[in-house]
Amino acid sequence: MSTTGLGSLPGDDIREWTKVLLEAVDIPFLAELPGRPYGDMLSRAVAVLNELAADLQPAGWRLTGGGDPRASLDQRRARSLLAEDLDVLEELADGYTGPLKLQLTGPWTLASTVELPRGDKVLADHGARRDLAQTLALGLSDHVAEVRRRVPGAEVVVQIDEPGLPAVLAGAVPTASGWSKHRSVDGPGAVELLSLVTTQAPTVIHCCAARPPIEVFTKAGAAGVAVDISLLNNAAWDQIAIAAEDGTTLYAGLIPTTGALPNEEQAADPLVRRWRELGLDPEILKQAVITPACGLAASPSPADARSRLELLRRTADAVAEAAENS
Repeated sequence: MSTTGLGSLPGDDIREWTKVLLEAVDIPFLAELPGRPYGDMLSRAVAVLNELAADLQPAGWRLTGGGDPRASLDQRRARSLLAEDLDVLEELADGYTGPLKLQLTGPWTLASTVELPRGDKVLADHGARRDLAQTLALGLSDHVAEVRRRVPGAEVVVQIDEPGLPAVLAGAVPTASGWSKHRSVDGPGAVELLSLVTTQAPTVIHCCAARPPIEVFTKAGAAGVAVDISLLNNAAWDQIAIAAEDGTTLYAGLIPTTGALPNEEQAADPLVRRWRELGLDPEILKQAVITPACGLAASPSPADARSRLELLRRTADAVAEAAENS
């Protein structure tokens, strides 16, 4: 069984975290450190939008109007920070071979967060959200190619973060006025844009929700789905079971992001117990990747976050042992 994290971590020392991640998990990843200016997941996505310009307003990122493709000062700073992080990765991962994960905010979460020049969300404009998704896909292609150039031995895996997609599907995203909601998007529509960003490398789609839209993810081409095991309802488990039996890799969020640390048996139990209740093949369980429940940016300190990453391996061993004895 493999282990990895889900992107965000506390603190601001990208060099130290890169060293840690190259040793602590089986699938190292380019860390997101939102404690730094322009280090959050949205800013990182804006940084790869090579053909769309955006600037940072008090309410968040907003696309610029008038057809001006020139990046704002804020967008240039976000790009500069990403380039600096890649410099560190290239230096410290010299000679590395194996899987290496990149995280990027997905098109639906981006469309429900980033504003149009006139102030409403990109989600409100069908053409604008398609343009945003296409530009994101092109930027991701360049980003993946750049990482492969810098770390030639890397087997790049892409994690697409879609925490906002359940609200998009449910028609629960507020309009700019706050008096109404944006129209819901149906499953095929969601698949159409998501599938644009699943073609550059093996892709896992991450969504921490009680009922993440697993079927949408798999139809969009996701090779894996990353979920918080503690949140899943029965309907979600049914979809997880179908996806797992069809060959989709489960990235199982088992380690809490804050609070007291469980021991490895306690952490493994919710996954193992439900797997047995559903009568799923224990051999499939052995293919799961063990992760924290979500990003670790809310962890009170880098030392605490590192303890949670270290627990991943012991938990993976406990899950593997339980599967072996099933």
